Amino acid sequence: MTSEEMRAKIAAGQGFIAALDQSGGSTPKALKGYGVEEDAYSNDEEMFGLIHQMRSRIITSPCFSGEKVIGAILFEKTMDGDVDGKPTPAALIERGIVPFIKIDKGLEDERDGVQLMKPIPGLDELLTRAKDLGVFGTKERSVINQANEAGIAAVVGQQFEVAIQVLRHGMMPIIEPEVNIKSADRAQSDALLRDEILRHLDRLPEGEQVMLKLSIPAEAGLFDALTKHPRVLRVVALSGGFSRSEACEQLAQNPGMIASFSRALLSDLRHQQSDEEFDKTLGGAIDEIHAASVA
Repeated sequence: MTSEEMRAKIAAGQGFIAALDQSGGSTPKALKGYGVEEDAYSNDEEMFGLIHQMRSRIITSPCFSGEKVIGAILFEKTMDGDVDGKPTPAALIERGIVPFIKIDKGLEDERDGVQLMKPIPGLDELLTRAKDLGVFGTKERSVINQANEAGIAAVVGQQFEVAIQVLRHGMMPIIEPEVNIKSADRAQSDALLRDEILRHLDRLPEGEQVMLKLSIPAEAGLFDALTKHPRVLRVVALSGGFSRSEACEQLAQNPGMIASFSRALLSDLRHQQSDEEFDKTLGGAIDEIHAASVA
């Protein structure tokens, strides 16, 4: 796929984006969910080797194809690794799946009810390397825990600042200001976030577009103005701690949003499953998430 073909697939593809981007702090939890205990590895290199094996198994599964999975977000080490003897982005593109890379380095401590992104040293070099490998876009995450106007404004401002740096490299940024679904004032946070994003979208240079990865709103349809905005290529939803069935049920009530699930996609996969069991389990999850995304 050319860059324009990838853009067209993400803009109009009837499917969802898989999030395979668990990084340092979340990798042990992801492995444990996969049935690999911490005593199975003794250092970070072995840990990342095991998570890469899991992701390779997913990517090479017959059901993981561009028919229903239109994109996949990778961790940097996964991007730099090989699948089936090819660089991971090339292996995805061969299957009709558009590759993205997670670029944030984790979260700062909470302030004003939010957690900003930590600094991202060497971002220009990472973007250059990723684009050379055929990666189409990026993803960057921050978190909103309270409906604090100053905090939400700071989160969105930082997200768009990084997004503009990504755009300068000719890549597509996915902006992810996650609203904590356990927040007592979640609905108010959703509304403040929508309005702040709209303000920044209207300031983008003519012809530029970004993507948004958002928590499913407490009020169905609240993000319609974002899904229809000319400077938004696509709005995708994170599962945010909901079970897969809960996330799919809520997503289906928000036409215009498609899934970009991680835990909700992978939750039933186990290291101990036979290839047949693994493929059947993954295929069932893909079918359920795809149906909710195209509802």
